[in-house]
Amino acid sequence: MLALLLRSIRRSSAIISDVRASTVVSSAGLHRSSEGPVQSVDYQKYIAKTASSRKPSPIRKLAELLLSGPPTLISLAAGVPNVDLFPFEEATVTLKDGTVLALSPQEMQRAQQYGITQGFAELRDWLLELQRHLHSPPTQERTDGSRLHMVITPGSQHGLSMACEALITRGDKVLAGIPMYSGAIAIMEPLGAEVLPVRVDGEGLDPDHMEQILSQWDPEEARKGGSDAPRLLYIVPNGDNPTGSCVTLERRKKIYELARKYDIIIMEDDAYYFLQFQEKCPSFLSMDVDGRVLRFDSIAKIISAGLRVGVVTGPHDLVHRIIMHMQSSVLHTSVLTQLTLYKLLNNWGVEGFLKHASKVCAFYQQRRDVLLAAMDKHLTGLAKWHVPTGGMFVWMDLIGVEDSYELISEKAMAKEVLFVPGIAFYPDKTKPSSAIRACFSQCSDEDMEEGIRRLSVLLKEELANNNIKKE
Repeated sequence: MLALLLRSIRRSSAIISDVRASTVVSSAGLHRSSEGPVQSVDYQKYIAKTASSRKPSPIRKLAELLLSGPPTLISLAAGVPNVDLFPFEEATVTLKDGTVLALSPQEMQRAQQYGITQGFAELRDWLLELQRHLHSPPTQERTDGSRLHMVITPGSQHGLSMACEALITRGDKVLAGIPMYSGAIAIMEPLGAEVLPVRVDGEGLDPDHMEQILSQWDPEEARKGGSDAPRLLYIVPNGDNPTGSCVTLERRKKIYELARKYDIIIMEDDAYYFLQFQEKCPSFLSMDVDGRVLRFDSIAKIISAGLRVGVVTGPHDLVHRIIMHMQSSVLHTSVLTQLTLYKLLNNWGVEGFLKHASKVCAFYQQRRDVLLAAMDKHLTGLAKWHVPTGGMFVWMDLIGVEDSYELISEKAMAKEVLFVPGIAFYPDKTKPSSAIRACFSQCSDEDMEEGIRRLSVLLKEELANNNIKKE
């Protein structure tokens, strides 16, 4: 199977080179521009006590041995059910282009049985090879704890949740761009993380503000672990939810160097990597010479949200903690969904996958342009916004509105239009927000136009009631 993938990749070299023009090639320059030699990362100092106490499951290890053992192996070890009693025999999935993907009886047996925690082997090989070709991680050939490793999780959100539980101890400081993805807030808040807010603007997270925050700690003490300096940075580098911004290359370079200076692990939550409305920017994984980037990928935005398949890639010693968490909780991601996804990707090949991703990106860029046109027409002088450079969202500050929560949850609903109030994207819920998030993924052209018009009527009423002039 892997041999087929490699042949597919060779056939698709022209397309891959287009994608990698702004990733692998650029990242090589980033490797050379990193200051000083490769730094050794002491992963143990980042691991929370609960995660440190987890031990590999001996039964899960036996399951791996059973799958990789010779066909003559007689096993009375594994406590698994007999597949002959499972009711599903075979299945077919029809793609929108009419292609039929068939799951044979033998494949259905595999799909209905327990799998290994790291992920369905063929799918994992496919995704790992794709990761290497898109990002060319500098750690891929290492033999120490920084060696590139991967686990397939039941959705990217679950991978992020397990990583946070492994890396955050109550009271730990975490740097994060604000406004911040609400799902990350929901994960970190119960863990007792102290989120240090870093400004985000139209060019993504501001490294100058990040440096200003970090300047209160001594870098040498931070590297030694002898201070309470933040040890994690959470960042959505592309199509940031909720701002729609993509971090520029210049900013990424500076952010990574700050992470090296203060010995910070970067949690790169990149669900919108393929939804960049400009030349793709090198990922943090592509510039990670030390092994301090833990990357989260998702198929939800480009293939299927309901399949619940996410990918975590990064240093072996950190990914291994997620694997041990899964061994004691979900055991593994659904084999049926993994097999279905693999059949699709193997049918497409790399060329087909990249063509599909480009098609999805073009669709969302067109949807963005429709929404922006409606905003220019109806909200000029009533709101301020940056043009989103990726993702599915527009973030706007409402003029003359102190707190958007009541305005949206009550008054906007009365006019039959709905947005997400800005307060949802701030860890500190005591401070009001004048912002709202609009999503352009679902609405028709006509509905976007009408929805923005209704919002403008509401904002004009608010300005009139408060005796505030339009800007």
